[in-house]
Amino acid sequence: MLCWRVMEGVRTMARPDFPRSLAEFQSRFVTEDDCRRYLVECRWPDDYRCPRCAHAEAYELSTRELFQCRSCRHQVSVTAGTILHRTRVPLHLWFSAAYLVTTHTPGFSAVQLQRQLGLNRYETAWTMVQKLRRAMIRPERDRISEADRKLN
Repeated sequence: MLCWRVMEGVRTMARPDFPRSLAEFQSRFVTEDDCRRYLVECRWPDDYRCPRCAHAEAYELSTRELFQCRSCRHQVSVTAGTILHRTRVPLHLWFSAAYLVTTHTPGFSAVQLQRQLGLNRYETAWTMVQKLRRAMIRPERDRISEADRKLN
């Protein structure tokens, strides 16, 4: 569902099992913490590694939602380098948007997303849809229609 965009290019992340139905999705991603835990599992499936020094231990700065390396004190957010970086939109809305955009055939418009998620501004919905579409396209593909097809 989510793809991490990094400076060198795009790499698809290994991810934990993702819900196969809307009901399962809604029961699994209820809170911001549920979404954040999923992102942590995706980002560090084999335990935390500092992106600066590769040290294996960090602690969470819960007031800032960051992880800080115990060795070099480098701070990293679970959303850093992703389409979710520095977003003001709550993670549960991003997750819902990603679910809707990836499971709706032939595509999902910004107006539909705005209505479904109860967003006040069309511009927010449009930006979310554009970021999700860009994240779904692999570099070797050049047509958005391939990304809009229902994922099996």
